[in-house]
Amino acid sequence: MSSVTDPSMPSITDQDAPEKRQGPSRFFDLPRNVYILLIFTLGKGFQLSIANLVLNYYVHSLGFKPDFIGIFSAMSAIGALIGAVPIGILADRWGRKPVLLLTSVLSPLFLSLLALATAAPWLIILNLIQGLVSTAYWVTNLPLLSESTTEKQRVGVLALNSFLLLGIGSLGNLLGGSIPEFVAGLLHVSAASTVPLRWGVFTASLFTFVFGLPLWFLQKRAPNQSTETSTQITDAEGSGAVTVTAAKKRSTSTREPIPVALFAKLLLPDLLFTMGEGAVVALIQVYFVLRFSLLPGPLGIIFTISGLAGGFFSLTAPLFVNRWGKLRIITTVQYISAPLMVLIGLAPTLPLAITGEYARSFLRTLIEPVYAAFEMEQVSPRLRGTLAGFYSVTWSLGFSFGPTIAGWLQTNVNLTMSFVFGGCCLLVAPTLLLLFFGKKRALQTA
Repeated sequence: MSSVTDPSMPSITDQDAPEKRQGPSRFFDLPRNVYILLIFTLGKGFQLSIANLVLNYYVHSLGFKPDFIGIFSAMSAIGALIGAVPIGILADRWGRKPVLLLTSVLSPLFLSLLALATAAPWLIILNLIQGLVSTAYWVTNLPLLSESTTEKQRVGVLALNSFLLLGIGSLGNLLGGSIPEFVAGLLHVSAASTVPLRWGVFTASLFTFVFGLPLWFLQKRAPNQSTETSTQITDAEGSGAVTVTAAKKRSTSTREPIPVALFAKLLLPDLLFTMGEGAVVALIQVYFVLRFSLLPGPLGIIFTISGLAGGFFSLTAPLFVNRWGKLRIITTVQYISAPLMVLIGLAPTLPLAITGEYARSFLRTLIEPVYAAFEMEQVSPRLRGTLAGFYSVTWSLGFSFGPTIAGWLQTNVNLTMSFVFGGCCLLVAPTLLLLFFGKKRALQTA
């Protein structure tokens, strides 16, 4: 919360003046926890991009069709669904550091076991467990970053987090494509065969483990402490500073009840949005393989460029927010993304499909930090971990139903219909957001 100062109080003015002169340097003067979390996010980004590129491709190399690959992809999301809310509540009560440490060890373990599995039942079971242990990152990361930053820093930090996860982390696509090609050259086999792709999955698991080691140095915070509650508060009439003692007493009082109606308004649009995204993103690599017969190397280059450019574009999020506001950016991007999804599915040539995917990816990474900040700011700091847990549920449901429906459509109808389905979901989601929060935004603007 920003302080309201009285011009007649020189001591406070003198304290504020250096902050204004510092500008960008104040933004980079962040707590150690933020840098540790961003390092782990970078490793997580590499793991996700490598696994997203080669894991479904690996299952395809075992002889499975898109309908099974869709179900296989959904298992990770279902595992996240099972663990999301319990892990979120557990992190709020027991602390987020031990939960985050656990996922940094178990996630690479089960990802490595997936690389060794070849039978359908084991693939399903291991991906389910992998999704369950991985959800701890999504449940704890946003609340930890939110409570470690001020309101002015938050969108910028979340934009940087998104840039590392989806931008710099997208370099994993290059590794995910080059490692199977390298192994295939050594073994004199095709890069699309099982063994080279298996080594790609092993590499993905290694990044999570190594970049998770700094998490041991996270500093524990008081259970209900946030950066915003520790700032000095002055009344609107400039009568002086009010200490944070009262605020801390309020924060440690009875547990705050969950606002069910507000949670429903936030979660329903997100469910539709993630369902549309899941229908496209989860199987996009398999789509390019089936439609244009791409090998891991070219596929990795395509998605590396997409991720890097989209990641850099995500850093402009604070500029768009300052000009248009969070809700307007979120809904506009979703409306534009819908026809781009259909374009990818209908594209008769590879360059046109790549163009559509690049445009969709740029817009998606732009709203990633904005959407996250919008979500967290709708509730009090005490409820952010629980809300993050419920958002993990909607993500899990969306990426369960989305890929399953998309895989069935690609196998039984045609490859294009999954993109049409995703586009329809992205038209309904922003409409609901405007219906639920548009009037509130208009009143605030007025």
